[in-house]
Amino acid sequence: MSQFTLNLIVIGASFALYIGIAIWTRAGSTAEFYAANRGVSPVMNGMATAADWMSAASFISMAGILAFGGYDTSAYLMGWTGGYVLLAMLLAPYLRKFGKFTVPEFIGDRFYSQTARIIGVICLLIISITYVIGQMTGVGVTFSRYLEVSSSTGLWIGAALVFVYAVLGGMKGITYTQVAQYVVLIIAYTIPAMFIALQLTGHVLPQTGLFGTHDASGLKFLAKLDQVVTDLGFRSYTGHHGSMLDMVLFTMALMIGTAGLPHVIIRFFTVPKVADARKSAGWALVFIALLYTVAPAVGSMSRFNLTATMWPGAETGETFSQPAVSLSDIETREDLHWMRNWQLTGLLNWEDKNGDGLIQYYSEAGAATNEPLAAVIAEQGLQGNELTTVNNDIMVLANPEIANLPAWVIAIVAAGGLAAALSTAAGLLLAISGAVSHDLIKGAINPGISEKGELLAARISMGVSILVATILGLNPPGFAAQTVALAFGLAASSIFPVLMMGIFSTRMNKEGAIAGMLAGVIATLVYIFTYKGWFFISGTNMLPDTADAWLLGISPASFGTVGALINFVVAYLVAQATKEPPAEVRELVESIRVPRGAGAAQAH
Repeated sequence: MSQFTLNLIVIGASFALYIGIAIWTRAGSTAEFYAANRGVSPVMNGMATAADWMSAASFISMAGILAFGGYDTSAYLMGWTGGYVLLAMLLAPYLRKFGKFTVPEFIGDRFYSQTARIIGVICLLIISITYVIGQMTGVGVTFSRYLEVSSSTGLWIGAALVFVYAVLGGMKGITYTQVAQYVVLIIAYTIPAMFIALQLTGHVLPQTGLFGTHDASGLKFLAKLDQVVTDLGFRSYTGHHGSMLDMVLFTMALMIGTAGLPHVIIRFFTVPKVADARKSAGWALVFIALLYTVAPAVGSMSRFNLTATMWPGAETGETFSQPAVSLSDIETREDLHWMRNWQLTGLLNWEDKNGDGLIQYYSEAGAATNEPLAAVIAEQGLQGNELTTVNNDIMVLANPEIANLPAWVIAIVAAGGLAAALSTAAGLLLAISGAVSHDLIKGAINPGISEKGELLAARISMGVSILVATILGLNPPGFAAQTVALAFGLAASSIFPVLMMGIFSTRMNKEGAIAGMLAGVIATLVYIFTYKGWFFISGTNMLPDTADAWLLGISPASFGTVGALINFVVAYLVAQATKEPPAEVRELVESIRVPRGAGAAQAH
């Protein structure tokens, strides 16, 4: 059986499972569509939350970032996991006790303002659409390789699938689909990682293999990896090379951005009571840890395997003793077919600059201070790094092929990558749908709309959101995790501060909340577009997206922390200058922090 046929069978079976679950759990009311009728058990909700939260950025892109960024990119691990703990401890139980369906509904009721609710909707839409673009990017990457179609065709296939099971099932269908998707993605992530750890270190567990000994050299694996990459002029894998300020701000942006993600928050609205929200958070952390403790091993081992493929001598410590991969090898050697396969997607590419028939891989910048590398360059007449494109998003997906793992493992990884992207995309689209139908249409435009009409509006808005996300996903502002990181910055600067102040401050009023949200999100958007640009805004960025050009060395993805501080400060100053909230609102704030009851769901 060919690899393509096997991919088709495994991916097709997983799709059939998701659609079958959606039909079985079809939502018949707004309570089921928005919150699964608040009947999901903590364990099931924990698993669904993990799948919702571990997106294409976690499954496909994060290990690729770790592969090429090393210690400097460990902020992704610290920020995302730390942020989830922040969400679980500080926000989720209290929001569940408030008993609403959506985040903007909480904002509107807590700050007794329709304007605040609408601004919350706008912030949610900006965050969720930016986030879902990253998921669609991941879908396109996965489909383009494993179904041998273009990435744009892959995007449309993925959009059609999400449309079927998300529009049909709502939160009820998405919840049980995400449980199935979690099982698929965690198996797909850990099995190849175990194979590769066993190959390189003799450890079955990737977590212990990362700190184990590299079998071929006898060195500690991370020390061996450092040796290999520095031989080729790259920066050490375990060293810190960037701005510590930017790293701290980026970690904080990911943390508080996680705590402000609407599509994750609404998962805690699906359980019967407040105690179950806390239990769900605990279970979700367990399920998340199963992937996040493996990711550093996957990233570092895929970097080693890629480098050893290009310079086979790196395996034994004699990096330049064996010639690099030749163009003829790529065509004839079965163990190198993965390079040709990924080249066809445009995500991996090379150029024989000196015409010697070999593909040399090294850091041109590092060659100036690396004498052995400089000698090889002079001896072989090299004219620059010839592995010209290695997209971060391919590393997890290509890893089983690089390591020559069985075909069935490759097929499972394909299904897992799609499960990760589609599960989060569905959650985001549900958050968008709820904001439009429940908060905008029912809450502001047509309060008298029937439940049947609201349900139809929810499904239509979700369908439109899928279309918009797919179109934008055709031209994303970066690879999956980059795009997602921008969404976290926007959540950090807009939603997180207003939720924190809404729960823990009786003095915060509607004027402060509105001013803070606007100041935080506008400042962050202006900063992002100044350096990133975007085709639907200007087509080009105003300033170069480089560390030298950034304000105080703060990257666009890190600016969410600054935006959050702006939000807090502006909200506080405005609240102090205006009258305090009504007495009943202050009493409401006090009541939701009392750990009793669950709060009844309200459909208004």
